[in-house]
Amino acid sequence: MPPSTTAAASAAAPPSTKPATSEGSEERFLHSALAREVAFLTARARGRGNALANQLLADLDLKVRHFSVLAMACSGTNPSQRELGGFLDLDPSQVVALVDVLEGRGAIRREPDPRDRRSKILVATEAGQELYAQAAQRTREAEEQTLENLSPVERDQLRELLAKIVF
Repeated sequence: MPPSTTAAASAAAPPSTKPATSEGSEERFLHSALAREVAFLTARARGRGNALANQLLADLDLKVRHFSVLAMACSGTNPSQRELGGFLDLDPSQVVALVDVLEGRGAIRREPDPRDRRSKILVATEAGQELYAQAAQRTREAEEQTLENLSPVERDQLRELLAKIVF
C-alpha cells in the first residue's frame, strides 16, 4: 500500500480501547492480586474510557472534564459552581478554570442564582447546546467502544453498581 493510502487508512480506523503492550504481558498479570482489586480495575477502566473519549472529543477542542461541565450546564439543573464541583468531585479552582474556558467559547454563561444572589449558576447558551449534542455523540461512541465486551444487560448492571458506589 502506498504511504499516502496507509496514512489515510490508519486515520480512518477507530481508536483502539486496548493500550499497546508487550506480547503476552497483560495475560501474565491477569492472575495477580492487583488484577482483582476494585480500586485498580475502576481506575484502569476510567483511564481507558477517558483516554478514548478525549481522543474522540479532540476535534471539538474538548476533554472529558469540559464535557462534564457542559453536560451539567445543558441538563436544566442549573448547578452552581460549588454544586458542580461537589458532583464532579473537582476542586473549586478546577471548576473555575473549566467554566472560564467554556464561557470564553460562548458555550455557557454564569448567571445569578435565584436561590442565593451571592452564587452563580451555569446555563448553556444555544451554541453550548449545539456543542453538547456533538460532544455527547462522541462520548456515547467512546462508551460503546470501551464497553464492547459487555452485553446490554451487563452495561446496565455496571451503571447501577457504579451509581451505588458513587452516590
